[in-house]
Amino acid sequence: MIGRALHLPALPAESFFLWGPRQVGKSSLLAATYPDARTVDLLRTDESMRYLREPSLLRDELRDAPAGTLVVVDEVQKVPALLDEVHWLVEKRGLCFALCGSSARKIRRGHANLLGGRAVRHELFGFVSHELGEQFDLVRMVNHGTLPRHYLHDHPAKRLQAYVDDYLKEEIAAEALVRNVPAFAGFLRAAAIGDTEMVNYQNIARECGVSSVTAKEHYSILEDTLLGRYLPAFTARPKRRAILAPKFYFADVGVVNHLTKRGALAPGSELFGKALENVVLHELRAYRSYRERPWDIAYWRLASGIEVDFVLGDAEVAIEVKSTTSIATQHLNGLGEFATEYPEVRRRICVCLEPRRRLLASGIEVLPVTEFFRQLWAGEID
Repeated sequence: MIGRALHLPALPAESFFLWGPRQVGKSSLLAATYPDARTVDLLRTDESMRYLREPSLLRDELRDAPAGTLVVVDEVQKVPALLDEVHWLVEKRGLCFALCGSSARKIRRGHANLLGGRAVRHELFGFVSHELGEQFDLVRMVNHGTLPRHYLHDHPAKRLQAYVDDYLKEEIAAEALVRNVPAFAGFLRAAAIGDTEMVNYQNIARECGVSSVTAKEHYSILEDTLLGRYLPAFTARPKRRAILAPKFYFADVGVVNHLTKRGALAPGSELFGKALENVVLHELRAYRSYRERPWDIAYWRLASGIEVDFVLGDAEVAIEVKSTTSIATQHLNGLGEFATEYPEVRRRICVCLEPRRRLLASGIEVLPVTEFFRQLWAGEID
Protein backbone atom coordinates (compact mmCIF):
# COMPACT_ATOMS: atom_id res chain seq x y z
CA MET A 1 0.00 0.00 0.00
CA ILE A 2 1.28 3.45 -0.91
CA GLY A 3 1.59 5.57 2.22
CA ARG A 4 -0.68 8.60 2.36
CA ALA A 5 0.41 12.13 3.24
CA LEU A 6 -2.57 12.58 5.55
CA HIS A 7 -1.37 11.47 8.96
CA LEU A 8 -4.23 10.48 11.24
CA PRO A 9 -3.49 10.25 14.99
CA ALA A 10 -2.39 6.75 16.01
CA LEU A 11 -4.44 7.01 19.20
CA PRO A 12 -7.17 9.59 18.54
CA ALA A 13 -8.15 11.49 21.66
CA GLU A 14 -11.29 12.88 20.04
CA SER A 15 -13.75 11.86 17.36
CA PHE A 16 -13.23 13.01 13.79
CA PHE A 17 -14.82 13.11 10.36
CA LEU A 18 -12.83 11.90 7.36
CA TRP A 19 -14.27 13.25 4.11
CA GLY A 20 -13.17 12.58 0.56
CA PRO A 21 -14.51 11.70 -2.90
CA ARG A 22 -15.59 8.15 -3.71
CA GLN A 23 -12.71 5.66 -4.10
CA VAL A 24 -10.11 8.10 -2.80
CA GLY A 25 -8.90 5.51 -0.28
CA LYS A 26 -10.65 6.56 2.95
CA SER A 27 -11.63 3.05 4.04
CA SER A 28 -8.18 1.66 3.24
CA LEU A 29 -6.47 4.43 5.21
CA LEU A 30 -8.72 3.89 8.25
CA ALA A 31 -8.25 0.11 8.11
CA ALA A 32 -4.46 0.46 7.89
CA THR A 33 -4.30 3.07 10.67
CA TYR A 34 -6.80 1.41 13.04
CA PRO A 35 -6.75 -2.36 12.35
CA ASP A 36 -8.23 -3.17 15.77
CA ALA A 37 -11.09 -0.66 15.74
CA ARG A 38 -14.71 -1.78 15.81
CA THR A 39 -16.25 -1.05 12.42
CA VAL A 40 -19.72 -0.24 11.13
CA ASP A 41 -19.78 -0.55 7.33
CA LEU A 42 -22.80 1.30 5.94
CA LEU A 43 -21.77 0.40 2.40
CA ARG A 44 -23.30 -2.99 3.18
CA THR A 45 -26.99 -2.74 2.36
CA ASP A 46 -28.04 -5.02 5.20
CA GLU A 47 -26.13 -2.89 7.70
CA SER A 48 -27.45 0.44 6.47
CA MET A 49 -31.04 -0.88 6.40
CA ARG A 50 -30.79 -2.11 10.00
CA TYR A 51 -29.66 1.28 11.27
CA LEU A 52 -32.11 3.18 9.08
CA ARG A 53 -34.95 1.26 10.73
CA GLU A 54 -33.56 1.53 14.25
CA PRO A 55 -30.54 3.83 14.85
CA SER A 56 -30.56 2.97 18.57
CA LEU A 57 -29.16 -0.46 17.69
CA LEU A 58 -25.73 1.17 17.71
CA ARG A 59 -26.13 2.11 21.38
CA ASP A 60 -27.06 -1.45 22.28
CA GLU A 61 -24.22 -2.98 20.28
CA LEU A 62 -21.66 -0.77 21.99
CA ARG A 63 -23.12 -1.01 25.47
CA ASP A 64 -20.19 -3.06 26.77
CA ALA A 65 -17.48 -1.08 24.98
CA PRO A 66 -15.13 0.59 27.50
CA ALA A 67 -14.46 4.33 27.42
CA GLY A 68 -11.88 5.24 24.80
CA THR A 69 -12.95 2.49 22.38
CA LEU A 70 -12.51 3.60 18.77
CA VAL A 71 -15.38 2.89 16.39
CA VAL A 72 -15.09 3.44 12.63
CA VAL A 73 -18.34 4.25 10.79
CA ASP A 74 -17.92 4.01 7.02
CA GLU A 75 -20.13 6.14 4.70
CA VAL A 76 -21.93 7.77 7.61
CA GLN A 77 -24.00 9.99 5.30
CA LYS A 78 -26.12 6.96 4.38
CA VAL A 79 -27.73 6.96 7.85
CA PRO A 80 -27.60 10.55 9.17
CA ALA A 81 -29.79 9.67 12.16
CA LEU A 82 -26.95 7.50 13.44
CA LEU A 83 -25.08 10.68 14.36
CA ASP A 84 -27.47 11.32 17.26
CA GLU A 85 -26.46 7.96 18.70
CA VAL A 86 -22.80 8.73 18.06
CA HIS A 87 -23.17 12.05 19.87
CA TRP A 88 -24.74 10.34 22.90
CA LEU A 89 -22.04 7.65 22.99
CA VAL A 90 -19.30 10.29 22.84
CA GLU A 91 -20.86 12.41 25.58
CA LYS A 92 -22.18 9.73 27.94
CA ARG A 93 -19.87 6.78 27.35
CA GLY A 94 -16.59 8.41 26.31
CA LEU A 95 -16.31 6.45 23.06
CA CYS A 96 -14.30 7.80 20.13
CA PHE A 97 -15.53 7.69 16.52
CA ALA A 98 -13.89 7.93 13.10
CA LEU A 99 -16.73 8.96 10.81
CA CYS A 100 -16.00 8.45 7.13
CA GLY A 101 -18.03 9.82 4.22
CA SER A 102 -18.07 10.98 0.61
CA SER A 103 -20.99 13.42 0.85
CA ALA A 104 -22.04 15.86 3.52
CA ARG A 105 -25.11 16.95 1.54
CA LYS A 106 -27.67 14.59 3.01
CA ILE A 107 -26.34 15.23 6.50
CA ARG A 108 -26.36 19.02 6.13
CA ARG A 109 -29.68 19.29 4.30
CA GLY A 110 -31.33 17.03 6.86
CA HIS A 111 -29.97 19.15 9.73
CA ALA A 112 -28.29 16.03 11.08
CA ASN A 113 -26.15 16.11 14.19
CA LEU A 114 -22.55 17.07 13.40
CA LEU A 115 -21.53 16.45 17.02
CA GLY A 116 -21.76 20.09 18.00
CA GLY A 117 -18.26 20.91 16.82
CA ARG A 118 -16.76 18.15 18.97
CA ALA A 119 -15.33 16.26 15.98
CA VAL A 120 -12.23 17.30 14.05
CA ARG A 121 -12.55 17.40 10.25
CA HIS A 122 -9.98 15.72 7.97
CA GLU A 123 -10.07 15.43 4.19
CA LEU A 124 -8.41 12.81 2.00
CA PHE A 125 -7.49 13.67 -1.58
CA GLY A 126 -6.37 11.49 -4.48
CA PHE A 127 -2.71 10.61 -4.85
CA VAL A 128 -0.21 13.47 -4.78
CA SER A 129 3.34 13.48 -6.09
CA HIS A 130 4.80 13.39 -2.59
CA GLU A 131 3.05 10.09 -1.81
CA LEU A 132 4.00 8.41 -5.06
CA GLY A 133 7.72 9.12 -4.95
CA GLU A 134 9.41 7.23 -7.78
CA GLN A 135 6.01 6.04 -8.98
CA PHE A 136 4.99 9.60 -9.79
CA ASP A 137 4.52 10.11 -13.52
CA LEU A 138 3.15 13.49 -14.58
CA VAL A 139 1.79 12.32 -17.93
CA ARG A 140 0.09 9.36 -16.26
CA MET A 141 -1.49 11.59 -13.61
CA VAL A 142 -2.70 14.12 -16.18
CA ASN A 143 -4.30 11.32 -18.21
CA HIS A 144 -5.43 8.81 -15.57
CA GLY A 145 -6.24 11.17 -12.70
CA THR A 146 -5.34 10.89 -9.03
CA LEU A 147 -7.79 8.31 -7.65
CA PRO A 148 -5.69 5.30 -6.55
CA ARG A 149 -7.47 2.57 -8.56
CA HIS A 150 -7.28 4.67 -11.72
CA TYR A 151 -3.77 6.06 -11.41
CA LEU A 152 -2.25 2.63 -10.80
CA HIS A 153 -4.14 0.92 -13.64
CA ASP A 154 -2.62 0.90 -17.14
CA HIS A 155 -6.03 1.10 -18.85
CA PRO A 156 -8.42 2.98 -16.55
CA ALA A 157 -11.13 3.84 -19.12
CA LYS A 158 -13.61 1.17 -17.99
CA ARG A 159 -12.97 1.96 -14.34
CA LEU A 160 -13.61 5.66 -14.96
CA GLN A 161 -16.88 4.77 -16.72
CA ALA A 162 -17.90 2.62 -13.77
CA TYR A 163 -16.92 5.42 -11.38
CA VAL A 164 -19.20 7.93 -13.13
CA ASP A 165 -22.02 5.38 -13.45
CA ASP A 166 -21.79 4.49 -9.76
CA TYR A 167 -21.74 8.16 -8.82
CA LEU A 168 -24.94 8.81 -10.77
CA LYS A 169 -26.60 5.66 -9.44
CA GLU A 170 -25.51 5.69 -5.80
CA GLU A 171 -24.89 9.36 -4.98
CA ILE A 172 -27.46 11.05 -7.21
CA ALA A 173 -30.31 8.61 -7.90
CA ALA A 174 -30.26 6.60 -4.67
CA GLU A 175 -30.14 9.73 -2.51
CA ALA A 176 -32.77 11.46 -4.68
CA LEU A 177 -30.61 14.56 -5.06
CA VAL A 178 -32.23 15.41 -8.41
CA ARG A 179 -35.47 14.41 -10.10
CA ASN A 180 -34.06 13.97 -13.59
CA VAL A 181 -30.87 11.90 -13.49
CA PRO A 182 -30.31 11.85 -17.30
CA ALA A 183 -30.49 15.65 -17.35
CA PHE A 184 -27.99 15.79 -14.48
CA ALA A 185 -25.69 13.47 -16.43
CA GLY A 186 -25.79 15.98 -19.30
CA PHE A 187 -24.98 18.77 -16.88
CA LEU A 188 -22.08 16.72 -15.51
CA ARG A 189 -20.48 16.56 -18.95
CA ALA A 190 -21.07 20.29 -19.60
CA ALA A 191 -19.52 21.16 -16.24
CA ALA A 192 -16.51 18.96 -17.05
CA ILE A 193 -16.00 20.79 -20.36
CA GLY A 194 -15.87 24.00 -18.31
CA ASP A 195 -13.35 22.61 -15.82
CA THR A 196 -10.73 25.29 -14.87
CA GLU A 197 -12.93 28.05 -16.35
CA MET A 198 -15.15 30.77 -14.91
CA VAL A 199 -18.67 29.58 -14.15
CA ASN A 200 -21.48 31.07 -16.21
CA TYR A 201 -24.73 29.55 -14.94
CA GLN A 202 -26.80 30.93 -17.80
CA ASN A 203 -24.56 29.39 -20.46
CA ILE A 204 -24.49 26.02 -18.70
CA ALA A 205 -28.27 26.15 -18.21
CA ARG A 206 -28.84 26.92 -21.89
CA GLU A 207 -26.61 24.06 -22.96
CA CYS A 208 -28.32 21.58 -20.63
CA GLY A 209 -31.89 22.79 -21.11
CA VAL A 210 -32.46 23.74 -17.47
CA SER A 211 -32.90 26.99 -15.59
CA SER A 212 -29.91 28.92 -14.29
CA VAL A 213 -31.22 28.30 -10.75
CA THR A 214 -31.16 24.54 -11.44
CA ALA A 215 -27.66 24.78 -12.92
CA LYS A 216 -26.44 26.54 -9.79
CA GLU A 217 -28.06 23.88 -7.63
CA HIS A 218 -26.37 21.16 -9.69
CA TYR A 219 -22.99 22.76 -9.05
CA SER A 220 -23.74 22.73 -5.33
CA ILE A 221 -24.40 18.97 -5.61
CA LEU A 222 -20.95 18.50 -7.14
CA GLU A 223 -19.49 20.44 -4.22
CA ASP A 224 -21.45 18.59 -1.55
CA THR A 225 -20.58 15.17 -3.00
CA LEU A 226 -16.92 16.28 -3.18
CA LEU A 227 -16.70 15.76 -6.94
CA GLY A 228 -15.50 19.34 -7.40
CA ARG A 229 -15.31 22.78 -5.85
CA TYR A 230 -15.12 26.46 -6.66
CA LEU A 231 -11.97 28.52 -6.88
CA PRO A 232 -12.80 32.10 -5.83
CA ALA A 233 -11.48 35.22 -7.51
CA PHE A 234 -8.79 37.20 -5.72
CA THR A 235 -10.19 40.71 -5.22
CA ALA A 236 -8.26 42.17 -2.28
CA ARG A 237 -7.45 45.89 -2.61
CA PRO A 238 -7.98 46.11 -6.39
CA LYS A 239 -6.57 49.11 -8.28
CA ARG A 240 -8.11 48.04 -11.56
CA ARG A 241 -11.43 46.31 -12.25
CA ALA A 242 -11.09 42.62 -11.47
CA ILE A 243 -13.35 39.71 -12.35
CA LEU A 244 -15.46 38.45 -9.45
CA ALA A 245 -16.95 35.21 -10.84
CA PRO A 246 -15.53 31.97 -9.43
CA LYS A 247 -13.99 29.15 -11.44
CA PHE A 248 -14.87 25.50 -10.94
CA TYR A 249 -12.46 22.56 -10.77
CA PHE A 250 -13.31 18.87 -10.59
CA ALA A 251 -11.59 16.96 -7.79
CA ASP A 252 -10.12 14.45 -10.23
CA VAL A 253 -8.83 15.24 -13.70
CA GLY A 254 -9.30 11.62 -14.82
CA VAL A 255 -13.06 12.04 -14.38
CA VAL A 256 -12.90 15.24 -16.45
CA ASN A 257 -10.97 13.47 -19.20
CA HIS A 258 -13.54 10.68 -19.30
CA LEU A 259 -16.60 12.94 -19.30
CA THR A 260 -15.21 15.16 -22.06
CA LYS A 261 -13.83 12.26 -24.14
CA ARG A 262 -10.43 13.94 -24.41
CA GLY A 263 -8.51 10.82 -25.36
CA ALA A 264 -4.77 10.61 -24.73
CA LEU A 265 -3.30 13.98 -23.75
CA ALA A 266 0.19 14.81 -25.00
CA PRO A 267 2.47 17.31 -23.22
CA GLY A 268 2.35 20.72 -24.87
CA SER A 269 -1.22 20.46 -26.15
CA GLU A 270 -3.93 22.89 -25.05
CA LEU A 271 -5.97 20.18 -23.33
CA PHE A 272 -2.86 18.88 -21.53
CA GLY A 273 -2.42 22.43 -20.24
CA LYS A 274 -5.98 22.52 -18.85
CA ALA A 275 -5.52 19.14 -17.22
CA LEU A 276 -2.14 20.17 -15.80
CA GLU A 277 -3.74 23.24 -14.23
CA ASN A 278 -6.25 20.95 -12.48
CA VAL A 279 -3.41 18.72 -11.20
CA VAL A 280 -1.44 21.69 -9.83
CA LEU A 281 -4.50 22.93 -7.93
CA HIS A 282 -5.05 19.40 -6.64
CA GLU A 283 -1.54 19.38 -5.17
CA LEU A 284 -1.96 22.86 -3.67
CA ARG A 285 -5.24 21.98 -2.00
CA ALA A 286 -3.95 18.66 -0.67
CA TYR A 287 -0.79 20.27 0.69
CA ARG A 288 -2.75 23.07 2.37
CA SER A 289 -5.12 20.55 4.00
CA TYR A 290 -2.55 17.94 5.05
CA ARG A 291 -0.06 20.47 6.39
CA GLU A 292 -2.81 22.65 7.91
CA ARG A 293 -1.72 25.84 6.18
CA PRO A 294 -4.01 28.82 6.85
CA TRP A 295 -3.75 30.52 3.45
CA ASP A 296 -6.50 30.79 0.86
CA ILE A 297 -6.14 29.81 -2.80
CA ALA A 298 -7.73 32.02 -5.46
CA TYR A 299 -7.24 33.10 -9.07
CA TRP A 300 -6.77 36.66 -10.33
CA ARG A 301 -8.15 38.11 -13.53
CA LEU A 302 -8.53 41.65 -14.80
CA ALA A 303 -11.43 42.75 -16.96
CA SER A 304 -8.92 43.03 -19.82
CA GLY A 305 -8.40 39.25 -19.70
CA ILE A 306 -4.95 39.24 -18.08
CA GLU A 307 -4.87 36.66 -15.31
CA VAL A 308 -2.84 34.52 -12.93
CA ASP A 309 -3.93 30.93 -12.33
CA PHE A 310 -3.38 30.78 -8.56
CA VAL A 311 -2.77 33.29 -5.79
CA LEU A 312 -1.81 32.02 -2.35
CA GLY A 313 -2.72 33.91 0.80
CA ASP A 314 -2.89 37.69 0.74
CA ALA A 315 -0.94 37.99 -2.53
CA GLU A 316 2.16 36.33 -1.07
CA VAL A 317 2.66 33.90 -3.99
CA ALA A 318 1.40 34.08 -7.57
CA ILE A 319 1.52 30.97 -9.77
CA GLU A 320 0.98 30.57 -13.51
CA VAL A 321 0.79 27.12 -15.14
CA LYS A 322 1.93 26.61 -18.73
CA SER A 323 2.13 23.38 -20.72
CA THR A 324 5.20 24.32 -22.70
CA THR A 325 8.89 23.37 -22.76
CA SER A 326 9.92 26.92 -23.67
CA ILE A 327 8.59 29.84 -21.64
CA ALA A 328 8.44 33.11 -23.61
CA THR A 329 7.61 36.68 -22.63
CA GLN A 330 3.94 36.37 -23.58
CA HIS A 331 3.51 33.53 -21.09
CA LEU A 332 4.46 35.84 -18.22
CA ASN A 333 2.18 38.83 -18.81
CA GLY A 334 -0.15 37.89 -15.98
CA LEU A 335 2.65 37.52 -13.45
CA GLY A 336 4.10 40.84 -14.59
CA GLU A 337 0.79 42.69 -14.19
CA PHE A 338 0.17 41.05 -10.84
CA ALA A 339 3.39 42.56 -9.47
CA THR A 340 2.22 45.96 -10.69
CA GLU A 341 -1.07 45.52 -8.86
CA TYR A 342 0.47 43.89 -5.77
CA PRO A 343 4.14 44.91 -5.46
CA GLU A 344 4.38 43.15 -2.09
CA VAL A 345 4.10 39.72 -3.78
CA ARG A 346 6.90 37.55 -2.40
CA ARG A 347 7.24 34.98 -5.18
CA ARG A 348 6.03 34.78 -8.76
CA ILE A 349 6.32 31.29 -10.24
CA CYS A 350 5.69 29.94 -13.72
CA VAL A 351 5.15 26.17 -13.47
CA CYS A 352 5.91 24.55 -16.80
CA LEU A 353 7.51 21.66 -18.71
CA GLU A 354 10.96 23.20 -19.05
CA PRO A 355 13.69 20.79 -17.89
CA ARG A 356 15.50 23.10 -15.44
CA ARG A 357 14.77 25.91 -13.01
CA ARG A 358 15.46 29.48 -14.18
CA LEU A 359 15.36 32.84 -12.39
CA LEU A 360 14.54 35.70 -14.75
CA ALA A 361 15.77 39.28 -14.42
CA SER A 362 12.18 40.31 -13.60
CA GLY A 363 12.28 38.09 -10.50
CA ILE A 364 9.90 35.50 -11.98
CA GLU A 365 10.92 31.91 -11.30
CA VAL A 366 10.48 29.34 -14.06
CA LEU A 367 10.06 25.95 -12.37
CA PRO A 368 9.62 22.49 -13.91
CA VAL A 369 6.46 20.85 -12.58
CA THR A 370 8.38 18.22 -10.62
CA GLU A 371 10.61 20.87 -9.01
CA PHE A 372 7.56 22.93 -8.06
CA PHE A 373 5.95 19.88 -6.44
CA ARG A 374 9.20 19.07 -4.61
CA GLN A 375 9.43 22.59 -3.21
CA LEU A 376 5.73 22.59 -2.30
CA TRP A 377 5.92 19.42 -0.19
CA ALA A 378 9.23 20.52 1.32
CA GLY A 379 7.44 23.60 2.64
CA GLU A 380 9.52 25.96 0.49
CA ILE A 381 6.72 27.60 -1.52
CA ASP A 382 4.79 29.15 1.36
